[in-house]
Amino acid sequence: MRVLLNVNGISQYSSAVRAEYQNSACGPTTAHVILNYLNKDEALPTKDINELYKFLGGTKIGLFKWRMIRNLRRLLGENWCIEECTLTEAIQQLRAGNPVAIKFDAYFTGQFFSKKKPMFDYHWVPLIGYEIKNNELYLIIHDNGGRHRDSQIRSFNYDDNRKVLSFVKIEPIAGTLHSN
Repeated sequence: MRVLLNVNGISQYSSAVRAEYQNSACGPTTAHVILNYLNKDEALPTKDINELYKFLGGTKIGLFKWRMIRNLRRLLGENWCIEECTLTEAIQQLRAGNPVAIKFDAYFTGQFFSKKKPMFDYHWVPLIGYEIKNNELYLIIHDNGGRHRDSQIRSFNYDDNRKVLSFVKIEPIAGTLHSN
């Protein structure tokens, strides 16, 4: 089985992102990509990545999950459910057509000395799909790019990264947006 949403990724290193924000703009970039995808009807208040960096509370060491949740709730209002979710809920969100914010965090989960190296040590990315191959779950993301590189769609084995992952759903409450 495979689900892949047609999400347009953006590099956090694009010229549209202020140079001093670029190294730590993965959280605001992830939120921007997801909100743009969900905003097909222009029913959402949108901000550019620089505005989101400030509004969400980005710092030089990144964006804390609790800040992303709290400040997206402030931005989007009561017609939205923004909360941490499980892998099962993230898969349900993808099936419903909603990308999910996924955070890799080897530092604050105590996994930085793990023998298995995660795909990223500390990074937010949009989760845009999943695939089951040989009875193993692979998650599909936009990686938010790199210096001089656009965002790319990448796939990784969930089990190899599961200890460092957390998910945040950004879901319109039924009837608040038209179907994607």
